[in-house]
Amino acid sequence: MTPLIVIAVIVLLALIITVKSVLVIPQATAAVIERLGRYRNTAAPGLNILVPFIDRVRARIDLREQVVSFPPQPVITQDNLTVSIDTVVYFQVTEPRAAVYEISNYIVGVEQLATTTLRNVVGGMSLEETLTSRDSINNQLRGVLDEATGRWGIRVARVELKAIDPPPSIQDSMEKQMRADREKRAMILTAEGQREAAIKSAEGQKQAAILSAEGGKQAAILNAEAERQSAILRAQGERAARYLQAQGQAKAIEKVFAAIKAGKPTPEVLAYQYMQTLPQMAQGDANKVWMIPSDFGNALQGFAKALGKQGDDGVFRYEPPADEPDKPRPEDDDASIAEWFDTAPDPHVLEAVRAAEAVARQEVPGPLSVGRAKASALPEIGGETPAAPRSLQQPDTTQE
Repeated sequence: MTPLIVIAVIVLLALIITVKSVLVIPQATAAVIERLGRYRNTAAPGLNILVPFIDRVRARIDLREQVVSFPPQPVITQDNLTVSIDTVVYFQVTEPRAAVYEISNYIVGVEQLATTTLRNVVGGMSLEETLTSRDSINNQLRGVLDEATGRWGIRVARVELKAIDPPPSIQDSMEKQMRADREKRAMILTAEGQREAAIKSAEGQKQAAILSAEGGKQAAILNAEAERQSAILRAQGERAARYLQAQGQAKAIEKVFAAIKAGKPTPEVLAYQYMQTLPQMAQGDANKVWMIPSDFGNALQGFAKALGKQGDDGVFRYEPPADEPDKPRPEDDDASIAEWFDTAPDPHVLEAVRAAEAVARQEVPGPLSVGRAKASALPEIGGETPAAPRSLQQPDTTQE
């Protein structure tokens, strides 16, 4: 029994010694080893052999970069305003031995050093400079902390001001100031916009007035030119119309006299024509009373005797001379007036005439052929349309 106990004790001691002799360090971690209370070495990551009951681990140090956020610290600025500043420090332990033996708690040391340095830096700035100089404050803090913590085996990578909170009254004043500043800029921009708009509108109205005046000038010139051309063409048309009317009247007179000469009129014919003219003489609202000369028949007889000679039946008839010379005709005028008239046929008129002839040649008579038949059925007397029947004429209101 006794040997078994001894063997068990020996095995237990061997296990304890083995456990005390073997030390495994994780990656990015370092361990400070002491032998009999003195610093022996710094154990690197991996497997390390210790002397049991002589060597021990003083501290395990994390070698990764650490981020520590410190609570808000009240800081007084140069203009005696208290602001609350949150600070974030990024640091890394580069020498585990110094971090263990040079300072008791390097995190508390970094916090206190950051607070004092922050107060020194911000104390020389006004509130406005503090709010607008974050980068400058960060660089100054990082430089001071890195220099002060170098002997602690710590490297400060970055220092950031997370928040700068002025007092509520100052925040309200700042908001009012910013609001007033923005309203001022808005009013300035609005005034400048209105000024630019007024200038642009005035320039546009000026250009519009200039263009309108130029357009009115051109329109007046064109209207005057059109009126001038219209007056010239109207005068030329009236001149040509009067000339054509005079030619037509001359033709009509020539035709009438030729018909009279050819018909060898007698006083009875002249009296009949006069009687047909009487209703036309009686037309009009002012023709209430008119008189016929009593010797009107004698006058017609004297006219017939003067222009004709008595025949076998005792009636005077007009006999034109056999060798009467040809008189100049109205159409044989000066060639200088030929340009008054456009003798070229109008193509639209020619097309209308061809269309009318085509309709007239159809088996079923169209409206143009019916109109032509009606027009051809009317008798021609001296080239004029005969007068309306007496039943359609104005009633005779003459008095002898």
